Amino acid sequence: MTELSAAPPPSQAAPRLILASTSRYRRELLERLRLPFEMVSPEVDETPQPGEAPAALAQRLALAKAHAVAARHQDAIVIGSDQVADVGGQPIGKPGTHERAVQQLRQMSGRRIVFQTAVAVVRASARFAEVRLAPVNVQFRTLSEAEIEFYLRLEQPYDCAGSAKCETLGIALLSAIESDDPTALIGLPLMRTCELLRSAGLDPLKAKP
Repeated sequence: MTELSAAPPPSQAAPRLILASTSRYRRELLERLRLPFEMVSPEVDETPQPGEAPAALAQRLALAKAHAVAARHQDAIVIGSDQVADVGGQPIGKPGTHERAVQQLRQMSGRRIVFQTAVAVVRASARFAEVRLAPVNVQFRTLSEAEIEFYLRLEQPYDCAGSAKCETLGIALLSAIESDDPTALIGLPLMRTCELLRSAGLDPLKAKP
């Protein structure tokens, strides 16, 4: 899923970089690239469309978030990202409450789930807009009710897609993870992000801090 893309014009000064998110997880991941950036809330409706597949939903929302912020900051390079858990073809998002988190983990117990993580980069001034998908295959252990309750009470992962906070105790819920972009499961696939930033005119290995 790719939108109109064009080579950015040459520029001596590094463009502004904006993360279209208020997620602390994505902020911490993007900080690894040692690029100065701002955070702006995209204020996008994340309701799935009827019959929308999880991978399509993640890509559409990543682009929508980046476009929403880029429309207000035409000079900037904007990163948007979204993650949707794919459970048998059905999209599962953030639980929001303890009760919904319990239901999600019961549903995923003992199953192989695909976490569809998408990242988009938009640079309005250069008419650049592209999106990449980083699917992560995750095998959940068969979880007891006591394990689910213990995990949720300690971690409270109610702002995480599928209630799985793998960077901390959530790793104990799993028996296997398969991904070609190691940070995708946390919420921002950094290798794909770097690829898109380079295409948009900002190389993390050449940009001045």
